[in-house]
Amino acid sequence: MDWEALVALVVPSLFIVTAGGVIVLRPIASRLAILLEAMAREKSGSMSEETRRLRETVETMNDRLSLLEERQDFTERLIGPRTGGAGPAEGEENR
Repeated sequence: MDWEALVALVVPSLFIVTAGGVIVLRPIASRLAILLEAMAREKSGSMSEETRRLRETVETMNDRLSLLEERQDFTERLIGPRTGGAGPAEGEENR
């Protein structure tokens, strides 16, 4: 078999198939890239929405905990001297 004739047929055929593949598959690949980018943006957007909701929940809980601490301190100061053992006596505060 003549190798030069075989190379003369294979190289141009390979070039034509490669160029045709690029021409046909390039629009498909670009559409796929756009789709993947949109999906990634949507996923990151939903994560930020979930993070925002969690942050609001934590801030609400923190506010309520602060209010509860203030109420507990007030109650302890109000009830403390009357029980006798829970807080300092009235005359012992300045020692």
